[in-house]
Amino acid sequence: MGQGIAIALRGIVERVSLLGRFPRSIAAPLTLRTPPWTAVIRDADLLLIATPDDAVPAAATQVAELGVLQQHQVVLHLSGLLDRTALAVLASSGAGLGSFHPLQTIADPGSAAQRLTGACAGVEGDARAIETGENLARLLGMHPVRIAAAAKPLYHAAAVIAGNYPAALAALAERLARAAGISPETAGRMYLPLLAGAAENLLAVGPGQALTGPVRRGDLETLRRHLAALPPDVQPLYRALGLEAVQLAAAAGLNAPSVAAVRRVLEDLSPGGHP
Repeated sequence: MGQGIAIALRGIVERVSLLGRFPRSIAAPLTLRTPPWTAVIRDADLLLIATPDDAVPAAATQVAELGVLQQHQVVLHLSGLLDRTALAVLASSGAGLGSFHPLQTIADPGSAAQRLTGACAGVEGDARAIETGENLARLLGMHPVRIAAAAKPLYHAAAVIAGNYPAALAALAERLARAAGISPETAGRMYLPLLAGAAENLLAVGPGQALTGPVRRGDLETLRRHLAALPPDVQPLYRALGLEAVQLAAAAGLNAPSVAAVRRVLEDLSPGGHP
């Protein structure tokens, strides 16, 4: 993500430097720096710490030990979970401290400019950090959203559900298809257009109107047969997701008796979900 942001900012801001280890593929028009980093950090208006969550305090300590950070600068880390306290070792510098979390997945840094455009960014920190984070978001074509420090774990859990678990669900669908006798080659790709179509519907009309399928229709026998066919280890997940879906179905207009009946089937733990 750090590499992607740097590439996306190329040509938008006066100077972008990357500090650390880099793949050859991104070396081209960016200023790449390996230690010593003192001059680069001293001259930067904004320092982004783009490390795994557990490494953020250690990276901040490395910056602090250089002794060059100044009051007019701002330091933001990219963790969705951690808040500004992960940078507490830098507080004595007087620099603005906070976090900037892009709500997007970046597998290829070169595609970051396109992927970040239109996405949201969670911004948290002191007043200067928030102002800087919001400005950074706008430079990237993103929508800044202020997040309270205490709310970041819940906010980030939601991001993991939205950003990571569709891949897990796709893999689960493939596993079930293979168990149904479909060849591995076909099982690995047959549900991906369905997943892409669902994502397009979500963007177009939102979750309530995008929901389709047996829960939305109140199709009880389909739900029962699914539960009877599913492996025992998958049934709890199917039930839990169905119970979330029935809330959407109710909001989208499924009548109250059907909503109640769907809930009874999904909450019943007897084989096949029969009341």
